[in-house]
Amino acid sequence: MKWPQSVSIKEVGPRDGLQNEKKCISTEDKIQWINQLSHTGLSYIEITSFVHPKWIPALADAYSVAKGIKRVEGVTYAALVPNQKGLEKALDANIDEVSIFLSASETHNRKNINKSINETLAVLSDVVQESLTSGKSVRGYISTVFGCPYEGRVSLQKTMSICEELFEMGVYEVSLGDTIGVATPKQVQEVTNEMLKRFHSDKLAMHFHDTRGTALANVTASLCLGITRFDSSIGGLGGCPYAPGASGNVATDDLLYMLEGMEIVTGLSKDKIHNAALFIQERIGRSLASHSLQVYQAKPS
Repeated sequence: MKWPQSVSIKEVGPRDGLQNEKKCISTEDKIQWINQLSHTGLSYIEITSFVHPKWIPALADAYSVAKGIKRVEGVTYAALVPNQKGLEKALDANIDEVSIFLSASETHNRKNINKSINETLAVLSDVVQESLTSGKSVRGYISTVFGCPYEGRVSLQKTMSICEELFEMGVYEVSLGDTIGVATPKQVQEVTNEMLKRFHSDKLAMHFHDTRGTALANVTASLCLGITRFDSSIGGLGGCPYAPGASGNVATDDLLYMLEGMEIVTGLSKDKIHNAALFIQERIGRSLASHSLQVYQAKPS
């Protein structure tokens, strides 16, 4: 098996990881945590979401967090932006990159965004154009690609159609989300093979949740087909408020362990990643799901 020489890990813990936490993390702790992450070797951190606080109260301090962090050269600081109003705040906070999002499933999209897919695309088109005009790159997320909590199987043609529209808008990369963690390696390869017939692998990233313990297996299936960009979350934090039963993302630390063992370069420091995981674990007041972190904590001091 020929594996890629290197992989890009995009850390989404401060946004996707914290958005579903019941315990509110202080702005100061978020800033301190992101500052730690900036020195782990990560080149990309999604730090917050400029969604209305009513919908995601855990990230109500988005502006303060974005303004308060110490930026490190070579690190891209991104934020999720749902609409024009959110974009205004994100641009004022000088976010490096704008992340836009929608679902491949109509029902999930309405639950998550309160709009149809077509209505959402119209809103996002304006967001993308203004972002590009302001000199910001734009990345897209498509949720529920591998399954929806309300509709079950989701049409691959629908996903492809949304991808086409996002790329036409000017989005440089689309992250395909297994929002509820139902995907298996066989399905991942089937979906990815079809996607690669239309889109270059450099245009695609994978966003796996580990609800059923298959996230790393799905990463491996993606690697086999030349996908080298993956979203992950420190310690396995995460979940979707509008996807019942969805658990955390694939853990950055578990992903790092596997890739290093496969001699695939990530540029990340294992010790610094673990220390950042321990920091946020203490702040949220519960044990994180990462297997690698559990082993790390069990080592004698």
